[in-house]
Amino acid sequence: MKLTRYTDYALRVLIFLAGRDEGLASIRQIADAYGISQNHLMKIVQDLGHAGFVETVRGRRGGLRLPRPAGLITIGSVVRHTEGNGALVDCSTCLIAPACGLPAILSEATEAFMATLDRYTLADVAKRPGAFRALFAV
Repeated sequence: MKLTRYTDYALRVLIFLAGRDEGLASIRQIADAYGISQNHLMKIVQDLGHAGFVETVRGRRGGLRLPRPAGLITIGSVVRHTEGNGALVDCSTCLIAPACGLPAILSEATEAFMATLDRYTLADVAKRPGAFRALFAV
């Protein structure tokens, strides 16, 4: 399964926030740290905020933070949100679909992939916050 760039960037935002001790981060800080377009991240952060993965604080001293500990946010839940629960392949218009076993196999593979992602949290990914702070010069 190949994840979209949208999911990649969403995970990067969350990893950045998980690697911080305290305080708020700005979209600009995250964009600069990864060399990503700030405008593109704004849309992703807004979506993550609506979904409850990011807490946004408005105002002059505003910014972003995780709404709960990184150990309570699974990678699987983020990927499900950003990728949706669609099938790997759309077999609805395929001539051989009624007799083909491939959709069931792909469904099983997707379930196994997601089960693995469900076993890991942001805390698992950001195990070394000090290393992230050094890399991001935070």
